[in-house]
Amino acid sequence: MSIITKYIKCMIGWTCVVSVLVGCVNSKQEEPQFDNVVVEDTLVINENSVPIFPKMAALTTDTARRFAIDLPKRCSVDWNNQNVMSVVPEEKIEIVRLEMGDKLPDLKVSDYEFKQLTVKQALDKLLDGTDIAVVEDEDLYEKITGTISSGALNEAVELMSKMGRVYYSYDETHGEIHLKHRGKWLIKMPKNESIIMALLDAMRGADVRNLLVDWEDKTLVFEGNYQTEREVAKIIADISSKKYMIGWDVDVYRVYPRTDNPIVWMNLLPAFGESNVHMSVPGVVGRALVVSSEINTKTLQEFLYQQANVVLISQGQFVIPNGWQSRFDIGQCGKEERLETDLVIGAKGTYGDFGGKKKIDAKIVLRTGAGELTSFNIPSSVGDNYVIVGIPTHSFVTTPETLISPYAELVVFMSPRVISIVDAPKQVDMDAPLVGDALRDFLSEE
Repeated sequence: MSIITKYIKCMIGWTCVVSVLVGCVNSKQEEPQFDNVVVEDTLVINENSVPIFPKMAALTTDTARRFAIDLPKRCSVDWNNQNVMSVVPEEKIEIVRLEMGDKLPDLKVSDYEFKQLTVKQALDKLLDGTDIAVVEDEDLYEKITGTISSGALNEAVELMSKMGRVYYSYDETHGEIHLKHRGKWLIKMPKNESIIMALLDAMRGADVRNLLVDWEDKTLVFEGNYQTEREVAKIIADISSKKYMIGWDVDVYRVYPRTDNPIVWMNLLPAFGESNVHMSVPGVVGRALVVSSEINTKTLQEFLYQQANVVLISQGQFVIPNGWQSRFDIGQCGKEERLETDLVIGAKGTYGDFGGKKKIDAKIVLRTGAGELTSFNIPSSVGDNYVIVGIPTHSFVTTPETLISPYAELVVFMSPRVISIVDAPKQVDMDAPLVGDALRDFLSEE
């Protein structure tokens, strides 16, 4: 075979190989391209798909449910303009019943005795011979026994309604007295927002619901039964009789040590001086330090930054009448959802004589949904602050394992303040801050 013939055969062979390779490449390029497909809850999703969501029940969304006009007032503290002792003038808190209808006719009734009758039955007998009908808007079974002396019709109807724990309203157009168990009231509140907060917290603490607050004209509307009315009347009378109210401004931090060691709290003493740490109160968990005003939110954070990363997780304020108790919900004023969202700081305090000295005698309780975590009994002077330390973040972890350091801890800074309520004639200058000599003079006069 000639060399030329061999060369031609060889070239034909290589041409076939190249053709096969090119064919393979082309076949790869010509394969159809598919989008990435993800299957979620039996729904096929790709980048061009329209999301399909399951139908939800007609419920208020969580963010709408938690909307409250008073939260910005509760969940902020102006640490640069804080008065540990302030004076506000006494203001009357007035409660007025709504939906009483028209005025009853100016009729006189004679002496009337009734025994074991419902309010409707007793009123039917009282109004016998008149054009006024009695209508029960709901079933009223309670029976009353008593005697009505001669007098005005409206006084007799009011007395019999109270005896049966029902509320009446008169419809003049139809000549009907309507009876029901529930009533509606309006409270004309004082102008001071701290006292308004105390009133709201006290009413919520008494389980009074559906409070409608108009922050513009400082009024509150609520509904309830006879027991609700009595509870609210007691709250108003008690608040009106108090000479003082106690408030707390609160910062809550989560502290992450930068090393595998806990925060060395003993370093507070050389850092601020022993004279600025007045008292140490141990609890079942943690410890409460009573400190001077030199240890505040700014200086405390500066101290902590030397050893740890500090995250503010909640901030707010609450006010209670002297001798009452209230609470601060971490989650309500939380910066975001956190492990500690469930935590509640409860406080009960009394300002007054404490062994011959003016003190704020307080009990502070830290509580979660699982129960009480720890508590502290703290007597302190006006101007002192509390620093609660040593509460492990792991106290709030519910899983067997966590990425959070075992030395991370919760730190609560609380600054108590006293609001003195004085008679209007005694007020001098309500805008003058009580600090320094003015504060000492005020306290010595008490």
